[in-house]
Amino acid sequence: MFPGTLGGGVVGRALDKKIWSMDVINIRDFAVNNYGSVDDEQFGGGAGMVMRPDAIGPAIDSIKKTGKIIYFSPRGKVLNQKLVREFVADKDATYTLLCGRYEGIDERILQEYDITEVSIGDYILSGGEVAAQVFVDSCVRVMDNVLGGGSDSTQNESFEIGGLEWPLYTRPSVWRGHKVPEVLLSGHHGNIERWRKQQSDDLTKARRPDLIKENKK
Repeated sequence: MFPGTLGGGVVGRALDKKIWSMDVINIRDFAVNNYGSVDDEQFGGGAGMVMRPDAIGPAIDSIKKTGKIIYFSPRGKVLNQKLVREFVADKDATYTLLCGRYEGIDERILQEYDITEVSIGDYILSGGEVAAQVFVDSCVRVMDNVLGGGSDSTQNESFEIGGLEWPLYTRPSVWRGHKVPEVLLSGHHGNIERWRKQQSDDLTKARRPDLIKENKK
């Protein structure tokens, strides 16, 4: 599953340039028996299998420099752009991303390794690999020298501006009868900035009023 989508686009090019790097460990290499088992039934009963600590623990122990260990879980702090920036702030940081499967992992792993739980949203995935790719992509793209166009490439995006991004337009100026707003063709930078700000405010209020409340805290 790796690099998967991380091997393409700007993130993939950054990987080729060694702006960031990754190693992948298969937890099944640390299986507890010849059948490749890394999970077992829950104590106390219940549906779903749980990943065993005696498989995950040795896998983590095999890593020379774990740095901060992140486990993707619905119980975790929801990933947002502010949190992404916090993760990227330390340019020399190393992260170990633990991708769960089945019902989840044994709680003792979280306690033993002081693991940080992170959620990418209020829904359930079949495994943490997709969440890990979302996490890495969101972090790498705001690292230095990854996106073209300098810092403006990320600073004017949704969430970076305190709300949702304004509508975007490019050539042709008329497409299937739909025209680009005249203000964007005017060349008047002050009017364009005011229009964009108003559009951003209106969209945020209509679609994500929670962001307005968050910014007021």
